[in-house]
Amino acid sequence: MTRAAQSRANWLLPCALVGALLTALPPGARAADDPRVWLEKMNKALATRNYDGTFFHISSGGRVETMRIVHRVRAGRVSERLQSLDGSGREFVRANDELTCYLPDQHTVLVEPRQDRGPFLGSLPQFDQSVGEFYRIESLRTTHILGRQTRVIAVFPKDQFRFGYRLWLDEKTAMPLKTELCDQQGQVIEQLFFARLDMPENIPDSDLAPTVRTEGMRWVRQGPSIDSASADLADYRASQLPPGFRLTVKGAQTLGGASAPASHLVYSDGLATVSVFVEEQRGRDVGTTAPGSGTPGIVNPVDAIAGVANVAPSSGSIELDAQAPVQGLARVGSGFAFSTVVQGHQVTAVGEVPAQTVEFIAHSVKIYGGAEIPHR
Repeated sequence: MTRAAQSRANWLLPCALVGALLTALPPGARAADDPRVWLEKMNKALATRNYDGTFFHISSGGRVETMRIVHRVRAGRVSERLQSLDGSGREFVRANDELTCYLPDQHTVLVEPRQDRGPFLGSLPQFDQSVGEFYRIESLRTTHILGRQTRVIAVFPKDQFRFGYRLWLDEKTAMPLKTELCDQQGQVIEQLFFARLDMPENIPDSDLAPTVRTEGMRWVRQGPSIDSASADLADYRASQLPPGFRLTVKGAQTLGGASAPASHLVYSDGLATVSVFVEEQRGRDVGTTAPGSGTPGIVNPVDAIAGVANVAPSSGSIELDAQAPVQGLARVGSGFAFSTVVQGHQVTAVGEVPAQTVEFIAHSVKIYGGAEIPHR
């Protein structure tokens, strides 16, 4: 054997051994590096771990707000507090199935049932099996944040109807240390990154108590969603949808000071979510809110507490001019809302998606089984 051949053999032998070892590993071990597996780990960590952290939220307009998040799981019950440390001074306090929103900038405290039991930071990507058809998920080069080794996961949309993500996950805990919401060109729309993140074994009740003084504030209690059939509402649906979106929730919700409930539809592709409200058009006073008020899970709670675009509690609702019908497009946090007036009814689609997605869905609303509703 020549020296060159011996050298090549010496190099190939370890490679063959490594290959054999990898082949011998069980499928679960080989899947450990799958970016989807890391996203599942992240979702589990957000829902089940105790954590207390301070992070910066940078909105699409470049506004920066400092926030504190406290999340505790004790005997299967979840308690959370999300607090603005500057700016709006808003706080959200969740005790299992009830959410209390302290809004000192609006002199209001809103109490509402929280049907979505996901954590406040749970607006980060959560994938079902069909998502791969519309998003490409990749692992990027690892790096360090807060002195911790991190996995970097990128989620790319395959069309113009959804946004993408980049996420930096702690190697040991899978907690997200930094996240970016990106448009179809990869430009950052919204950022969230931790300056401090602790994961204590115990969190005292005092860390979950609100600090807002409520003397003189108006208290509003929002009722739970109801079934649309029991509310005797017309059966509204979107006749056409962007690829991958499907109806996941159908019900009714009483909005603000309305005397009658509105139809409430939720469409999702397994990651992105769009809520549609159809309500009877009515006059509004200054300071009332558009469809979505008091309805959990429509817009990122982080955007809501930051007061981005006058967003009201957990809903993405927008303050309106007196007596004016709502029509057209509006920015809501890191997403969009589109409203139009349809046969005396207000139709509003809102979600953390591109503008054309909410417009597409709002314009396709019709009475199910009947003629399409003409838009003015």
